[in-house]
Amino acid sequence: MIQRLAAHAAIGSAPQDELAWLARHGALRALQTGEIVSHKGWPVEWMYLVLSGRMALFIDRGAGPNKLVEWHSGDVAGLLPYSRITVAPGNSMALDPSEVFMLHRDQIREMTRECFELTTLLVHRLIDRARLFTSAELQNEKMISLGKLSAGLAHELNNPASAIERSVSLLTDRLEDSEAATLALGMSRLSEAQLAAVETIRERCLAAHATERSPLEQLDREEAIADWLSVHGLATGDAQMLADTEISFDALEAAAQSVPGEALASTLRWAASGCAVRRLASEIHGSAMRISSLILAVKGFTHMDQAITAEQIDLVIGLRNAVTVLNAKAREKSVKVTLEIDDALPQVLGYAAEFNQIWGNLIDNALDAAPNGGCVAVRAARENDRVVVRIVDDGAGIPAAIRSKIFDPFFTTKPVGQGTGLGLDITRRLVSHNDGGIDFESEPGRTEFRVSLPAS
Repeated sequence: MIQRLAAHAAIGSAPQDELAWLARHGALRALQTGEIVSHKGWPVEWMYLVLSGRMALFIDRGAGPNKLVEWHSGDVAGLLPYSRITVAPGNSMALDPSEVFMLHRDQIREMTRECFELTTLLVHRLIDRARLFTSAELQNEKMISLGKLSAGLAHELNNPASAIERSVSLLTDRLEDSEAATLALGMSRLSEAQLAAVETIRERCLAAHATERSPLEQLDREEAIADWLSVHGLATGDAQMLADTEISFDALEAAAQSVPGEALASTLRWAASGCAVRRLASEIHGSAMRISSLILAVKGFTHMDQAITAEQIDLVIGLRNAVTVLNAKAREKSVKVTLEIDDALPQVLGYAAEFNQIWGNLIDNALDAAPNGGCVAVRAARENDRVVVRIVDDGAGIPAAIRSKIFDPFFTTKPVGQGTGLGLDITRRLVSHNDGGIDFESEPGRTEFRVSLPAS
């Protein structure tokens, strides 16, 4: 057994007497393909030196098991000296027929006292594992965040895209109405004075400020205009188009006095269709601008032009982008999100992509915690030489019994498949990487997370 341990890549350079101690206190175990060594939620009690074959750790984040790490011959799995892990985050299983040398937690404590060189080698493995797990967790959390973002973005883009499609369809009809009215108006042989009156009607229609009306108010206006057209011997078919404009009844009376009979119908149709064309064009422009602003917000949120070194960051842009991309989720729960940022907020030195992930995680959690119809407040202000961002929700609060655990990796209070337990752990790491601090206060009806960063 000592010879096999001496050939192990991770510990083979340890002194022979320490390898002999390990051989006396551990045990050899053969694993079959698919055999589970440790189940999710089980206490982590054993260190495994992989002598042959392959093992892997699978973590289920709601979409089925996902392989987080794979161990081969020469690797070390399970518990390591000074590791803080106590519960398995997922299932560890053999991928091939394998052999492992096992050492129990109680013997690991004794090993740290008796085998200095061996313990040092294993601590180096612990550091390498921490780097590997951190990288994998960050990548997986980013993919989960992007998945949520994609779902919300699809909903957000669908609204202006549908509005453009609807407006373009109506625009075609209104252009046909305008062309027909223009032709009829040209055949009416109006005098210059009457043409001037026609132009006045159009200008009044275009100059009027659009009024927000309820569906009932719009129906009442349409019926009133239909009655006016009927009284003046005109077809009521144009009532809906005229009701969509802001033309007043005074303007209609002025038109009736200046333009006779059929020419009046052509005049009103021409003015109304012209107004409709401009209104629809404005709606298309507004919807296109909305799509453009969403794309800019998403690009800023994901930070496609990602810096590899710390840079001066304007937190205002990142906070606004985070609120924008999570707006669809807020509307689903009818949650009111407010953004309060001090004027002349100082910049901070850091990594824009990491800040965006911090704000995304914290605001997303606040939206989850807030009740239907609740409120989430995002505030940023300078406090002495720090910039402090506060994210407050009016949810039920964090129970006192679990407050000490919420930054622990893999700890979550969300239902299975809805939370990874990594969001706040990663958020804490990212805040620390940007020389900041994060803490929170919670009571029923109010939870506040605070991120404090050094002002540039």
